[in-house]
Amino acid sequence: MWLPIVLPLLGAVVLLLGGKATNAWGHLLGCATVLASFVVAAVLFVGMVGSPAEDRGVHEHLFTWVPVGQLQVDFGLQLDQLSVCFVLLITGVGSLIHVYSVGYMAHDPERRRFFAYLNLFVAAMLLLVLADNYLGLYMGWEGVGLASYLLIGFWQHKPSAATAAKKAFVVNRVGDIGLALALMVMFANVGTVSYEGVFGAAGQMSNGTMTAIGLLLLLAACGKSAQVPLQSWLGDAMEGPTPVSALIHAATMVTAGVYLIVRSGPIYDLAPDARLGVVIVGAVTLLFGAVIGCAKDDIKKALAASTMSQIGYMVLAAGLGPAGYAIAIMHLLTHGFFKAGLFLGAGSVMHGMDDETDMRRYGGLRTFMPITFVTFGLGYLAIIGVPPFAGFFSKDAIIETAFAAGGVKGILLGGAALLGAGITAFYMTRVMLMTFFGERRWKPDSHPHESPISMTLPMVVLAIGSVGAGGLLAIGGTLEHWLEPVVGAHEEAAHAIPVWLMTTITLAVVAVGVAIAYRNYATRAIPEVAPENVSALTVAARRDLYGDAFNEDVLMRGGRVVTRGLVEIDDEGIDDVSRGLGALVGGASERLRQVQTGFARSYALSMFGGTVLVIAAILAVKVW
Repeated sequence: MWLPIVLPLLGAVVLLLGGKATNAWGHLLGCATVLASFVVAAVLFVGMVGSPAEDRGVHEHLFTWVPVGQLQVDFGLQLDQLSVCFVLLITGVGSLIHVYSVGYMAHDPERRRFFAYLNLFVAAMLLLVLADNYLGLYMGWEGVGLASYLLIGFWQHKPSAATAAKKAFVVNRVGDIGLALALMVMFANVGTVSYEGVFGAAGQMSNGTMTAIGLLLLLAACGKSAQVPLQSWLGDAMEGPTPVSALIHAATMVTAGVYLIVRSGPIYDLAPDARLGVVIVGAVTLLFGAVIGCAKDDIKKALAASTMSQIGYMVLAAGLGPAGYAIAIMHLLTHGFFKAGLFLGAGSVMHGMDDETDMRRYGGLRTFMPITFVTFGLGYLAIIGVPPFAGFFSKDAIIETAFAAGGVKGILLGGAALLGAGITAFYMTRVMLMTFFGERRWKPDSHPHESPISMTLPMVVLAIGSVGAGGLLAIGGTLEHWLEPVVGAHEEAAHAIPVWLMTTITLAVVAVGVAIAYRNYATRAIPEVAPENVSALTVAARRDLYGDAFNEDVLMRGGRVVTRGLVEIDDEGIDDVSRGLGALVGGASERLRQVQTGFARSYALSMFGGTVLVIAAILAVKVW
């Protein structure tokens, strides 16, 4: 179990410490370590499939990690039906992205360092999902945070990239505080941070404690998975190389929050208020990201907003409990294929268009980049949920389960998910039309061309996953039965609306979104510059629905006010009291010092005076 982690970690160490001596073959080593990790993961998976369901979970104790007083934490790994899904996704898609990067980063002088960071990220992500306790998960959690900072800011000579990396790092630290505090609450109440210990004692903790842990874990998930209110870093993170966007912001890191929530299912099952918070965050974010995606002309930022929205679907499903855990993971896995493929397709377009990202400068590229067009198109059909592509099986299941929640809650959640599907169809159709169809709007010196095979081959593999992954996972409840020993038996939702009717309604909403986008972007000329005279909603969407403004006005400025207040309390309160006490002692000492003259006659006189006072006091007491 430790081999999938150690192999890419070893590759990162060799590439970082080897320096320029590894430049000639560093990219090959980076690819080889992750491919080897995938092979090991596949072997472990085959072994699990061949074992009885009750024996598939494997635990391995490696060493005693934290033997401090009552806090005894072992460094152990746990491979079960849930973690193996992530291991295969991380190493499989990660391997394809590594191969893609060979061509994409071919002319970058720091390519070897780039592959070292990719390896480091993969190792940290594998530790996150394989750890058997929350402290080990936290170690991997911080590791992917560090690696993402290094990758987003890889082109640090660009001020925008350096700023984006810092922003991602700071916003994620807010969420990380939630995870750290959750660990402290666990230890204070249970005395352990192991999954087995915490889940076993969950029923003994008060509802308030369980709710607090659930909400703190949700805060952590919001940071890593770019959910409201900690979503503002994701769009800026597109300043990193495109393979980074595919690896971090499509298939792996942004799904860590979903993993955390599903893994912590026994906590949320006993904390209904915390679970309600999860579904609210998911529903708000899926609409939030979808609206932002409609107004982005930068192809990567449009896909980033889409990622935010799709992760919102997963969080919504995870918040629905046993009826949604397996569906959330299914959408996570299908999303890993089609969104990674879309990002790599966007990188291929940029590669052929001299790194141009503005879709208003594209148009008519399908004939010049046929492989990119077909693979991107398959990912497009998957994400909008056209049958029989992967997204149809997973996203439609989330919509149906949300409506099945019943009552006003079901109407609100299901309505949000259904509306999000229509908006997704609109902005993704917009991306397709502006990029591959219509008139050519290129710069005069642009010469679009297809990417090399090292880039197109991974895109083809991911496109195949975009077509077939959903059906394979959904047939006969395959994934639901597979995950049952970990997340519990799947509770089939009681559908008030027949499934066939709900599917028909969803496809109709998707068709409306496609039709509106076609009318706006296929039948009308697309101006080279975005129009200024637009609605207030469009202005808000262009500004990311004022997420940065909210963070600045409420958190940053509010934080400054609190900080200034604390400084004033320190200066005028605590420091004044300290200085006053010092002055009091100093003044008393100064006056007492005047009594000490050094003359014997003065001391004799004071002794005589004291004696007289003592005798007088004794006589007075006797007389009284």
